[in-house]
Amino acid sequence: MALVEAQFRRLYAVLFSIFVLFGISMTIIGATLPKILADFGWSYTTAGAVMAAGAVSYFGATYTAGFLIAAIGAKPTMLMGLVLEILGLLFFAKSPSALINLLLNAGIGIGQGFLELTVNWSTLRMEKSGHGRAMNLMHGAFAAGAFIGPFIVGILIQQNLSWTLVYRGMAILFAGIFVLIAALSFASLGKDRGHSTPNGRKDLLRHPAYWLGFITLLLYVGVELGISNWIAEYFVSTYKASAASGSFMVSLFWVGLLAGRFGVPLLYRGNRQGFILLFMSILMSLSVILLSALGFVAPNGVILNLARILAFFAGLGCSIIYPMVVTRIGAAFPDTQSEAVAFAAMGGGVGAFAFPFLMAALASAFGIQVGFASYGLFSLAVVASSAILIQITKKHIQ
Repeated sequence: MALVEAQFRRLYAVLFSIFVLFGISMTIIGATLPKILADFGWSYTTAGAVMAAGAVSYFGATYTAGFLIAAIGAKPTMLMGLVLEILGLLFFAKSPSALINLLLNAGIGIGQGFLELTVNWSTLRMEKSGHGRAMNLMHGAFAAGAFIGPFIVGILIQQNLSWTLVYRGMAILFAGIFVLIAALSFASLGKDRGHSTPNGRKDLLRHPAYWLGFITLLLYVGVELGISNWIAEYFVSTYKASAASGSFMVSLFWVGLLAGRFGVPLLYRGNRQGFILLFMSILMSLSVILLSALGFVAPNGVILNLARILAFFAGLGCSIIYPMVVTRIGAAFPDTQSEAVAFAAMGGGVGAFAFPFLMAALASAFGIQVGFASYGLFSLAVVASSAILIQITKKHIQ
């Protein structure tokens, strides 16, 4: 069975390209973090504040985008997001000013929120079965970008080139995507039918899946982006790795995500999506807990290599949690997908906002090992929340 119908293939391909760039934009700040701290003289707290500015704008934008899609359509919402990405990436890190970069990252976060929600909604409209293969593969594009970005940063550092070039290049690529989206039609995707009764929104708010989607993605994105943003500094500080090696650890984590997000939809054609979601969340949790535990062991070559393996498996475990949760929420609320998915995605944004503050506070007070260990505890909560969501939504998956 084809991932999407023939009429959607061109649009799907362009959206796939957007998610590649989206993945790069979400991870390059973590990959460049050691250089930002060194070149700009920022503290962990300052870096956490700049990251959090992008995150709070991101989670607000994902929720707002759900209503914008219903009001003005997916295409105008996406074009607005692209403009914000272009401007933010064009000027980010041109100045060492924390305030200027905080404001620019906030604009980037709004653009990311608009892009994520419109791509997720559009993909749900293309795939009717609820199996999530198209969504998983779409998020594989995100993982591909998340791998490419840190890899490029590592090469730039090794070649003694300016690490800020990755931000300028991204702005140019997003500008090209803007031109493509402006030329495409979204009319074939249709529109949400909206609430079927006057009390429809109240019924939506009373449904446990509505809240579980929010909670699961809050915890998951907090763990995923927390690892992505801090693993480079974690390896540099804890295992005495070089800055370039730390950047490559971000890529290794996202290679695991990439393997799972492409591997599951392309290789698995069965119907046990709930089992796969639970299995992968457990794999993520075990890997993160062990990786955190190694941070308290004296570093040596064996420990470093084991930590690298665990970074890969942590990424592999993370791979299908987000797209599977979005797919299950979309299937549970077929008439109000934009609103329900927007609320779940906002949960992810809240996690992306709150966890940098938590990590920065713990790292500043107790050391980065303790801060990183907190992700192991939260990963256990992801497992529990995913298990409950699977039970509640299983009747909606064909």
